[in-house]
Parts: sequence; structure tokens; C-alpha cells
Amino acid sequence: MSKATLKKELTKLTKEQLVEQILDLYDKNKAVKEFYEFYLNPRNEKELAEKYKKLIRKEFNVVSPERAGLKYAVAKRAIADFKDLQPSPEALADVMLTLPECACEFTARYGDMDEAFYTGAYNNFSAALKFMAKHNILQDFRIRVEDCVKWASPCGYGFADEIADLFYEYY
Repeated sequence: MSKATLKKELTKLTKEQLVEQILDLYDKNKAVKEFYEFYLNPRNEKELAEKYKKLIRKEFNVVSPERAGLKYAVAKRAIADFKDLQPSPEALADVMLTLPECACEFTARYGDMDEAFYTGAYNNFSAALKFMAKHNILQDFRIRVEDCVKWASPCGYGFADEIADLFYEYY
């Protein structure tokens, strides 16, 4: 169904019916509930950011590597879900940068990974830097970005050079 069709149907409903629809969605859909909780109380943005960063850290578990799933899709889903809540650019950048941080630290601690791993880390690092540049908040994250470069430095497949090149492109 298109948005236009949905809008047409929703305009037929009374205010009370719309409220009931939203309350029903709130009860049945976790994402809708989280959206409205954030929408009505944006002060908990840091708490929500921590929730999504924790999901990413769990996937790239540098403390217990045997528990690491190392699936970029899981971590990227966490970023996308957080982005859907429409947080501030600073909070979103914080969550976005967590993925390449974890990936770079993981490979620094546990050795070389395959090329697909490095490609995923590079692409997510690039996306985070591009987003931060767009919102003029690069300086707020400089230390964390430098940490990514440091952690990538002993890595193979040209990964260290690519991460450093991205750093110098933006800083």
C-alpha cells in the first residue's frame, strides 16, 4: 500500500480511532513503542545510544572473542534502528563510530581477519566520517577516530593504509 492510500484511509478515521490505532501499534510493535518513548522523552537519548552501542559491542566482542558473531549486518541493523528514532547527529555519530572502533580493536587484539572483514570496517568507518563531516562534528570524535587508526596500524591487506588515508582525508 502506498503512503497516499494509507493517508486517504487514515483521514476517514476520527481522532479517537486514530488514537486507538496508535495505542494498538504501541502495544504490539516494539519499534513503535521505542519510537514514541524517545519522541516523548528525548532526554534519554544517551541511554538509548548506549543500548545500541552495546548491541554492536556484543557482535564484535573484544573481551570474549569466542562469543563474537562478527556480523556486520547485525551491527548495521542496530545503527539503522537507532537512526529511525531520529536522534541528534552527535548521538547517531557516536553509535555509528562504535562499529569501526570495535572492528579495528578486534583485529588489533586477535590478528588478521579476512578481506571481507576489513572491507566492512573500512566502509563503516568511511560512512561515519562522512556523516560527521556533513554535520560539522568531526572534532568531537577525533580521539576515537585516531584510536581506529592506531588499532588498524598492525593489520594486513592494506587495511591500515586505507584507514589512515580516510583519517587524513577528513582531518
